[in-house]
Amino acid sequence: MKIVIGSDHGGYELKSKLIEFLKNSKYDAADIGTHSKDSCDYPLIGFEVARAVSVGRADRGVLICRTGIGMAIIANKVPGIRAGVCYSVKMAKSSREHNDCNVLVLAADYTEERLAKKILKIWLNTNSLGDRHARRVKQIDKLETKLRK
Repeated sequence: MKIVIGSDHGGYELKSKLIEFLKNSKYDAADIGTHSKDSCDYPLIGFEVARAVSVGRADRGVLICRTGIGMAIIANKVPGIRAGVCYSVKMAKSSREHNDCNVLVLAADYTEERLAKKILKIWLNTNSLGDRHARRVKQIDKLETKLRK
């Protein structure tokens, strides 16, 4: 599974640790940036990660900023993206089972490394439940298409 991962300066340290975790877990992980703690603009990075997933260059994406809110906002502007901010393992599991989220958003200021790794692991290993949940995801896709016209 190919994973693209990106962060702003506030999420840089956590992102670096998660990239190592992904590679040690045998995932193909691509770092979209940022590549330092220097201040940067999160929308550009969030968009690139979401776009890579949207066009099929990656199976899933991970975004990190201080709260997760900014990254979730920009990622969800990209057609076909369902990004969810997850602060717990339970939220991560639900985001995949019920919403088939394809971008995980983490909050560096509220998620310590050990928890972030647990969240990421469960998120990567949980499938959508389908059935009524798939029907709802299709409704989201339909409404998104309608908005673009």
